[in-house]
Amino acid sequence: MNKYAFLSDFDGTISDDDFFYYTAEAFFDDSALAPWREYLTGNKTHFDALKEMFASLRLSKEDFDRFVSGVRVDPKARSVFALCYEKGIPTYIASAGCDYYIKALIGEWIKTYNILLLANNGEYDQTNGLTLKAPDINDPFYDRQTGVSKYKLAKTLKDQGYTLIFAGDGLPDFESAKIADVVFARKMLLEKCREARINTLEFNDFGDIEYFFINNIKEIR
Repeated sequence: MNKYAFLSDFDGTISDDDFFYYTAEAFFDDSALAPWREYLTGNKTHFDALKEMFASLRLSKEDFDRFVSGVRVDPKARSVFALCYEKGIPTYIASAGCDYYIKALIGEWIKTYNILLLANNGEYDQTNGLTLKAPDINDPFYDRQTGVSKYKLAKTLKDQGYTLIFAGDGLPDFESAKIADVVFARKMLLEKCREARINTLEFNDFGDIEYFFINNIKEIR
């Protein structure tokens, strides 16, 4: 009998868009986006670009938390997490963003369904903005470019003998998608997987993922 594990990206996968894009649209002018342009040209890491931009935020904590609460998450994801929890399927969320807004948005789900969250640490105050801290460089899932490595987590699960089901939306998810057994993709990840001829299932929301679980994995029927 196969043993399954489910690994999902957060930004643009569980949430409808990257938290960076939410903040960029609401708060960043052209000059504030300079670190992101440096990242796109290869002159700054993804982690350092986000760290610099998020640190420039100067809302009160109350206003920032109110802003975070406006990020839309897919309510159907909860059903998938509940199903995995009920059937003993280990569930992971990995993000190159930070745990501050993820826990604010779905912290109850993470606790209730015993989800392992792998993300950069984040703390917020009005003086320093949203401060990002990457894992220690000796952490097995550390990555210089993004802070955390989804790929290293995906590979660990594969090495442990799990049949890996992966969901993502962006280019940073591609390396994980290449080694997953079942890939749910949309947006840029879907295009990239199709270009690489990776067998990929397109999803609109987590209802599509739940449908697949129920109808294709006999252990959870």
